[in-house]
Amino acid sequence: MAHNKTVEIIRSKSEGRHPKIGIILGSGLGPFAESINNKITFSYKDLPGFPDAGVKGHAGQLILGKINGTEVVVLQGRAHYYESGKPDVMRTPVETLKELGCKTLLLTNAAGSLLPEAQPGSVMMLTDHINFTGVNPLFDETETSRFVDMGDAYDLSLCEQFRNAAKTKNITLHEGVYIWFCGPSFETPAEIRAAKILGADAVGMSTVPEAILARFYGLKVAALSIITNMAAGMSDEDLSHAQTMENAAMGANDLQGLLGEFLLNYETT
Repeated sequence: MAHNKTVEIIRSKSEGRHPKIGIILGSGLGPFAESINNKITFSYKDLPGFPDAGVKGHAGQLILGKINGTEVVVLQGRAHYYESGKPDVMRTPVETLKELGCKTLLLTNAAGSLLPEAQPGSVMMLTDHINFTGVNPLFDETETSRFVDMGDAYDLSLCEQFRNAAKTKNITLHEGVYIWFCGPSFETPAEIRAAKILGADAVGMSTVPEAILARFYGLKVAALSIITNMAAGMSDEDLSHAQTMENAAMGANDLQGLLGEFLLNYETT
């Protein structure tokens, strides 16, 4: 169970809200929270068990509200494995979403592209992932439920709903496999060449642990990456967090349009 006090704090001020969808916002995507109506906002600092969102571009807030008529709970910022060395650093937030009634978790992130056609500012829907870190957020879990089937990690029905949303909004939606490197240093060109051989299309430092935790708690998952740079060795640009933030803003409108259209027509499955 999530930290009981955390769930109690949220429920005591939630005015009877019953969110069905949780959304985690990645680097540079915080402005999406401006589209939420009837907001009730909590700082991570006031929620026991929640981590510090220590990276620039991550506000560290939980927001209850509505987007296009659908009740949501938005986590404005995440903690990363590289900040603490704890792969389960997002366990309490994900479990809290489950305890609040969410059935679906939508993950967003900033990622580097390994596909020449997916340029900075574009959006990629994740169809699968590769955990390249060798760690797992379910380390130390003792129940047999820790042996999570990841064959359907990214829900086929939710992916189809995003494809439909992209068609409706006339947004180009790339698709691909995301590979999780632990960071915080960016990958080397040799690592990116290895990732390509393994079948990766995008690279990043988050999302995979939350997807594993979400499946552990029985949540259905979909994930979207804003492409903020070409991966190491694929362009002449130096990689930096400032570049990530700048290019995330380029793709934020398309991502916001996709999420808004998805929520307008969200179908539980």
